[in-house]
Amino acid sequence: RGYGGAARHWPQQVRPDSDPVTVGDEAVLIARRTGCPMAVGPDRPAAARALLEWHECDVIVSDDGLQHYALGREIEIAVVDGVRRYGNGHCLPAGPLREGRRRLRGVDFIVNNGSRGRLEYPMRLRPGEVLPLNGEGEGRSLESFRERRVHAVAGIGNPGRFFEMLRRHGLEVVEHPFPDHHPYRAPDLRFEERLPILMTEKDAVKCRALGVSDAWYLPVEADVEGGFRERLLERLARLEKSGTGKPDRPA
Repeated sequence: RGYGGAARHWPQQVRPDSDPVTVGDEAVLIARRTGCPMAVGPDRPAAARALLEWHECDVIVSDDGLQHYALGREIEIAVVDGVRRYGNGHCLPAGPLREGRRRLRGVDFIVNNGSRGRLEYPMRLRPGEVLPLNGEGEGRSLESFRERRVHAVAGIGNPGRFFEMLRRHGLEVVEHPFPDHHPYRAPDLRFEERLPILMTEKDAVKCRALGVSDAWYLPVEADVEGGFRERLLERLARLEKSGTGKPDRPA
């Protein structure tokens, strides 16, 4: 993926125990959840070449990388916000889009993360077990927090989506939205009302070392429907058979 850390040299190899301040919170989260080889850097082709030097890779996934045209690619997957869709239709900074809507005509798969659209694969986030931030003790079901009042912390692109998920499961939410990639400090999580703190897994990557008590995080799994997995695997198999999809030409 790209970069959001403070490393002095790029690309950086990312491991589950890497410092999120150095390599970025999302990179560490991906490394921990997948166990796959991971590299970050502003120069995507250089990061891809580094992966091929460090590991034996047959597929390279560039997270959040559609606009990095210097990086060769065989398959493009775009994710559309099912609630906000295309906003006012304008690109940054006048609107929410990175490219115009017509760009979607050239991608291979469109995943919709909030509703079902024509020629789109619907995706829903399935909450997992709520886990203690400090890593001590056992996890709990999200239902065990039902009808309880909690401090909900989210420093992601759309915090409201996390808050709404908790409400759908019966929690009474005190919202604490933060900017995406927020560099948390202990005072950020000190609230007057003593309640359990529930945050996203991405936020937990940065907050684990803050020593906050009665704090929990909620991992989620993305379920993509409509035969997406099968079609993607078929596409990868065809590329492997033809020999055109080998990741030996990242630039």
